[in-house]
Amino acid sequence: MTNTLICLAAPLLLIALLICEKRGITQFKIAFKFTLSALFILLAGLQTPLDAAYTGAVLSALALCLVGDVCLAIPGLRAFRIGLVAFLLGHVGYIIAFATLARPGTAMGVTALLAIPLSTLVYLRLRPFLNGMRRPVLGYVVVITLMVIAAGTLFGDRAWPYTGRLLVLNGALAFYISDLFVARQRFVHQAFFNRLIGLPLYYLGQFQLAYTVGLMG
Repeated sequence: MTNTLICLAAPLLLIALLICEKRGITQFKIAFKFTLSALFILLAGLQTPLDAAYTGAVLSALALCLVGDVCLAIPGLRAFRIGLVAFLLGHVGYIIAFATLARPGTAMGVTALLAIPLSTLVYLRLRPFLNGMRRPVLGYVVVITLMVIAAGTLFGDRAWPYTGRLLVLNGALAFYISDLFVARQRFVHQAFFNRLIGLPLYYLGQFQLAYTVGLMG
């Protein structure tokens, strides 16, 4: 029942958050972001964990992402940089989680062949707009690419349930794409469209990854 309530509350909070983004209401935006992000941690905590290492890594990643969410809602470069570090560490947490279960195979190579050229093109597109942020953003792009490769590797490992593997892959891809809209908003062109697409993708990804705690292991 609690899972159902979370699934009902999350879209309503997301709509409220998008309204705050559209109208530039920073105070309520921070409150809605914190609450919505706390829900994906709660969802993970409500699942029956099947693997302690995987669960610990996912929960750590979710907690770091909550910190990043709040920081990105606060205006200013310093808050953005702190948020960037928090999200980077969150992605590292997911890499560790996926790596605890995944066995290298064909899926890892296929995912790498798709993800690395795409991420390279993304970075080259962003590079002229980065100024003093080129190295941090490059490091971030490398880490999120590794996260997608790790997710693709786990998806290809048939030792684990298909539903869990699918949610891992979908969640990782949604998180990856949402990061592209964050980068576009910050460095290329500020527009509500970036939030309108990026935020639903981000939360969709996080809730899927949180739910895998009860499926993988």
